[in-house]
Amino acid sequence: MIARLDPHDRESFPDLRHALREPNGLLAVGGDLSPTRLAHAYRRGIFPWFSAGDPILWWSPDPRTVLFPSQIRISRSLGKRLRNASFDVTLNRSFSAVIRCCAAPRDAQGGTWLVPEMIAAYEALHAHGLAHSVEVWQDGQLVGGLYGVAIGRAFFGESMFSRVSDASKVGLVHLCRKLAEWEFGLIDCQMRTDHLIRMGAVEMPRAEFVALLNRFCTQP
Repeated sequence: MIARLDPHDRESFPDLRHALREPNGLLAVGGDLSPTRLAHAYRRGIFPWFSAGDPILWWSPDPRTVLFPSQIRISRSLGKRLRNASFDVTLNRSFSAVIRCCAAPRDAQGGTWLVPEMIAAYEALHAHGLAHSVEVWQDGQLVGGLYGVAIGRAFFGESMFSRVSDASKVGLVHLCRKLAEWEFGLIDCQMRTDHLIRMGAVEMPRAEFVALLNRFCTQP
């Protein structure tokens, strides 16, 4: 049985060992999306993910996909894109625009997991200084970007978008370079995708991932 979160206790979550194997990582249901609860969830390796009309679902998959900032892999074609400097990249200039672009439907059915409650929750986290965006511009137009949550020296990537080829990859490379400069330990990519693996992400057991969070989330 999946645990139901106490709406009045925004700090407690079930032991991660209780997460289901199928669907992978489903841990709990209910609660809210307050900044306090979200911050405690991320520190423990837990994130929300649900569809419109469903209750809030909390996840912690095993294995976990992680990208170490200094180990990002840049293909020859992407390196050429970066050297040509056809993009301008900024940080935290247009958080609301980035998250709404990430929420835009990407398939014929028009579905998105970034429901209005989620957008409002991450905008609140941004106002608290925990959620951040990377914007990629071309000729003054927003053509790509990503957003996520930073706690201590761990960054939790949430979503990215591209309107032109390689724009989100350019944003990710710039983010990795800044995080490496700031001595961040990792980027949580949550679930495996071939795209992320090609760029250097690796899978690791959840217990190992949580041990890294315990180390990096406590750093200033």
